Amino acid sequence: MGTVAIRRGFTQPARYAVLLAGGLPALAFPAPNLEFLAWFGLVPGLLLIRAAPTQREAAVRGWWFGTGYLLAALYWLVPNLGPALLLVAIVLGALWIAVGLAAWRLLRAPVTARRALAALAVVPSCWLAGEWIRSWQGIGGPWAVFGASQWQHPSVLALAAVGGIWLVTVALAAANTGIVIALVAGRAPVRLLGAAAAAVAIAAGPAAFAGTAPAPTVRHITIALVQPGTTDGVAARAAADERLTATTRARGADLIVWGESSVGFDLRRDTELLRRLRRLSASVGAQLLVNEDALNARGAKAKTATLIGPDGIAGTYVKTRLVPFGEYIPLRAELGWLDKISRAAPQNVVAGTGARVLHATLRNGRPLRIGVLICFESAFPDMSRVDADHGAQVIIYQTSDSTFQGSWALAQHASLSAVRAAETGRPVVQAALTGDSAAFDARGRLLGWARSSDRGALTVSLSLPAASARTPYDRLGDYVPWSATAVAVLAAAIALISAARVRQHESRPDRRAGIPLKRSHRPGRSARAADGAQPRAPAGRSADPGTDAAHVRREEP
Repeated sequence: MGTVAIRRGFTQPARYAVLLAGGLPALAFPAPNLEFLAWFGLVPGLLLIRAAPTQREAAVRGWWFGTGYLLAALYWLVPNLGPALLLVAIVLGALWIAVGLAAWRLLRAPVTARRALAALAVVPSCWLAGEWIRSWQGIGGPWAVFGASQWQHPSVLALAAVGGIWLVTVALAAANTGIVIALVAGRAPVRLLGAAAAAVAIAAGPAAFAGTAPAPTVRHITIALVQPGTTDGVAARAAADERLTATTRARGADLIVWGESSVGFDLRRDTELLRRLRRLSASVGAQLLVNEDALNARGAKAKTATLIGPDGIAGTYVKTRLVPFGEYIPLRAELGWLDKISRAAPQNVVAGTGARVLHATLRNGRPLRIGVLICFESAFPDMSRVDADHGAQVIIYQTSDSTFQGSWALAQHASLSAVRAAETGRPVVQAALTGDSAAFDARGRLLGWARSSDRGALTVSLSLPAASARTPYDRLGDYVPWSATAVAVLAAAIALISAARVRQHESRPDRRAGIPLKRSHRPGRSARAADGAQPRAPAGRSADPGTDAAHVRREEP
């Protein structure tokens, strides 16, 4: 029976429709960049879930919806994961079951005002709780968080300064829920409630933008982001970086940033290369932030950001959040075979111990605290927030992205810097080995962008806040996802209690009159009403309670 049920499930057109509907919101992310779609792109999926004939089918449709969303948003991982991407999408897609159940219970007819208000709180909370869970490093990481689709709109990203990217996601999900209510509610006041909720969610970002101001600027710096593009071998890559760095001398850059894996040698063993980089730093008048990707003397590999000045290495940071399958294989003992059928990591990269701030020295000799993070770490809000808490005035990301040339991944990756800038209230830059490199100001406004086809050094001027500056999100942290999770758990508890009461009520025997009976055990006597009340006899029959077989059964002597 189980096999038959599974086969039947794969023949239902509605499930394939909801799978496609799940892929629709992914078009709001780069490179399609149809960011307006995020405000109503969930509606088709929610309508299909709402129309499910049973609660179980709604849960399954929610699962398929999440699977479609992840497949569309992460399709570019196929070279790394191969067929394992489908498995990852199916497993993580289960987090959308809660969305399916919430939408079915609260948005199906009749949609009352009370249920509409509950849906506006519970459906976005279930969506966000699932995103937050899958954002944990051990599960996969926070790529394609729905709110990141609004990276081009600093007015919307103002919500990120208040509650992180999570608050932007809540606004988007609430707007979609409100639109569904406006479409399906039977009564005009309830439809108006849905439309008003959608309007409030859309206006929340611009209102936050208008009601807040960035921290005052205390000074300006110039940073050059070196992007050599694809090269043939590690030696050619380093040579290209050196050549492009030399061209920044006339631009007066205070700091030169190279991309991830820009140095394929261990600088502590390759002393000649280190001497060359020290001379280069002295020549251009600025320190170099390079990135080592090489085996050390013990045969281990780590991704290390290395700050180099004329006097040598001034500081290092080791990448902490590694890319699943790309830099390590979870449960390698069981899943190690994946590196035979895909580009999964042939060996696990050694992780660092956490975010840390490096102390750079600028051209004029003034110190600067910089938060340095590497590649995948730009997806994690907590890491840049830790750097801000430690006094970083600018956040710098180094990445390679050479594996994903020609895909949406490059633009998606660079766009995350806008979100991190808005969250922390600090300018954020990303230097990419092969593109895309980008820079954003403290409110997430674009300052410069170099696409994957560009070669050279992108030079940008940044306005820095005081080291003590804090956004509400810096101070309060992840209160939004915690709150959303609490709402989702509370809603689940209420649903379970309600279902238990319904089952208990249905299991009770039906007593028509609800009058307790007292039965005589003496032969020849029938049951009597406990309070002496006499059952009403049908017309033409005796009023003797012992003769009314519709209420009691006569006991024969």
